[in-house]
Amino acid sequence: MPPAHPLRIACIGEAMIELSQPDLTTHQARIGVAGDTLNTAIYLSRLLPGTVSYLTNLGQDGLSAQMRGRFRAEGINCSLIGRHDTRLPGLYAIETDSAGERSFRYWRENSAARTLFSGIGPTLDDLAQFNVIYLSGITLAILPPDVRSALTAQLGTLRQADTQVIFDSNYRPRLWPDAATARHACAAMWGACGLAFPSYDDELMLYPGSSPQDVLDRIAAAGVAEIVLKRGATGPLIRQGSTDIALTLTAASHVADTTGAGDAFNAGYLAARLTGAAPGDAAAVGHRLAIRVIGQHGAVIARSDMPLL
Repeated sequence: MPPAHPLRIACIGEAMIELSQPDLTTHQARIGVAGDTLNTAIYLSRLLPGTVSYLTNLGQDGLSAQMRGRFRAEGINCSLIGRHDTRLPGLYAIETDSAGERSFRYWRENSAARTLFSGIGPTLDDLAQFNVIYLSGITLAILPPDVRSALTAQLGTLRQADTQVIFDSNYRPRLWPDAATARHACAAMWGACGLAFPSYDDELMLYPGSSPQDVLDRIAAAGVAEIVLKRGATGPLIRQGSTDIALTLTAASHVADTTGAGDAFNAGYLAARLTGAAPGDAAAVGHRLAIRVIGQHGAVIARSDMPLL
């Protein structure tokens, strides 16, 4: 970090229609566009204008066209967004409890994004034009097993050619047939990436009883040079090479909705690291952005509400 300039960043995944605060009694909901890697792409594009492309598949319908328009308004390059003739974008609804913790309801089983790298839209060869590639466990989970394996292999090859490959394991159990499949897929991706963004909560679901040090040791053994273990309000634990950095960051004073907190943290951290900041300083940038995000409803806050970083 940082890679050769100019930066050419690819974020890969699924963009969905988001319903926040749905209320059937008042017939109201806040409608947005989100998705874990898309959230990161939007914030990265705001922080590093002109550097970000988003790779996914959408449909030929009007909502898909509006989504592409929204991405372009955020400065995201949409040239590698495929258009499926019959499939539509996925949809999800967010429900939050009194503490701001969220739960999701998904309609995504037949989304266009599930055909990514399967003959429609971008190809695996298109990834060679980027020097930074970001994806998540959700990206892997929505792909067929053979496509998932081919993508992981391609990213491993590109990493050997000095592409910065970044992976957030972002485990969603309902997207996987079982935990063993998810563990295998994520373990393979750790071996293909140079910067890791695991979440301690996710790692505990996949590896019950693991300590934070266990997580760092296991991912470092795969050859990952930099690991940022997200631990919510506790603050991240970072391993860079053989050095561990424990940070205590100021907790949020108000939490409305935790949706997108990790995605925002990743964007702030990456934007800082890609422009030369040290890991501890980069984590503080990511934390400030995440605090602003969880103070409002929905995964993507308005540009005018972005903190000064």
